[in-house]
Amino acid sequence: MASYLDSAALVTSGIAIGGYYAAPLQLAPETIGSLLGLQTLAFAAGALFGGRLGDRFGRRTVFTCSLVLYAAGVLLLLVAASPALLFAGVIATGLAIGADLPVSLALVNEEAPEGRKGTMVVFSSMLWLAGIVAVLLLSSFMGAQGMLGGRVLFAHLLVVAVVVLLLRLTLSESAEWAAARRAADTHPNSPAEKVEFGRIRDLFRAPTGYALLATGLYYATWNLGANTLGQFGTFLWTALAEGEVARYSQLTLLGLPMGFVAGLVFMRVVDRPARQAWFAAGTALIVIAWALPALFGPGEFTLVAVMLVSGLGNAFAGESIYKIWSQELFPTLLRATATGVTMAFTRALAGLAALGTPALALGHTGLFFGLLLGVTVLSAVIGLVWVPRLARTARSEERADAVQRVEPADPSGAPTPDTTEKAVP
Repeated sequence: MASYLDSAALVTSGIAIGGYYAAPLQLAPETIGSLLGLQTLAFAAGALFGGRLGDRFGRRTVFTCSLVLYAAGVLLLLVAASPALLFAGVIATGLAIGADLPVSLALVNEEAPEGRKGTMVVFSSMLWLAGIVAVLLLSSFMGAQGMLGGRVLFAHLLVVAVVVLLLRLTLSESAEWAAARRAADTHPNSPAEKVEFGRIRDLFRAPTGYALLATGLYYATWNLGANTLGQFGTFLWTALAEGEVARYSQLTLLGLPMGFVAGLVFMRVVDRPARQAWFAAGTALIVIAWALPALFGPGEFTLVAVMLVSGLGNAFAGESIYKIWSQELFPTLLRATATGVTMAFTRALAGLAALGTPALALGHTGLFFGLLLGVTVLSAVIGLVWVPRLARTARSEERADAVQRVEPADPSGAPTPDTTEKAVP
């Protein structure tokens, strides 16, 4: 439900602030960009500190506290009658979303059974999509306009947040994190536990440093396009295609059933070797989607095509595959920290881009969509060429470590007698 609440908050902020609240509160395009940009920057700060705290003090504590902050921020946005309360609300929700997501993903991965970890992480991404669906359905069919429309959307977030908070209080701590922390505390100087202890400097040395750089760059370059659609889709639709908010939400809903079906398919293949082929297909769709407005200009057809085609591709690439890589390529006590760092970098970059998005989209439309296409192509190269090499290296090191643990050598250099069970590669 972290994914549901986080995506719903981002999309709700974009629709409510960029659509429903804009006219009644007389929000200029620059103010809209500042509000949504600050929310994204707060997301970055929350992810950076929340991920680290989750590795040091446990998953449960951080994701419980973050949800309390989330509810408070949503309440501010719900009752806001001035830009000042909007600024306070977007900062609070951004910090909460950022802190919540890396530790919640780590808990999902660590509590899932072997052979199903990728499946459960993809399922969390489908709940990210479910949050978007819920908001778009409300926006499309509730019929409310102006301030009331925005308040209804934020009320939905508040109700769900309170219910989820009550359910989270029943959860126990991650068993994998607890075991890793006990081992690190018991043997802090042991070479086998050195990286597992999760010191900050361990994150930036090989091989984790390369994984951090690759996953961070992939997620950041892919997310620039996705974040633009999520936060500014309504703005682009109304300003460049001269469409209505309700119609935009209804058209967006057309592609969501395909996204759910595609997500179910990916859940079945994500823990198998076929994952890479599906990822390549999804990447191609995302590149094609952003090529349409870059080549033919933004209109109703191309903007709808971007939503539908990239939405289908994102089921197999983008956020889904990044979340899997962020769990697979890092040890337990660095996992949430690494995810938080890459999320922070990604959201900081997106937040800075959001500050100028409305002005750039209106004043230099061709350049705007050309830049989005360029960063999408860069993310494709990183994901298809660089990350697979890191994954192969990580698997080779895991096999070597497993063999070394069960077959220690005697002082002469020969293996000890076969008194322990062999490690299976």
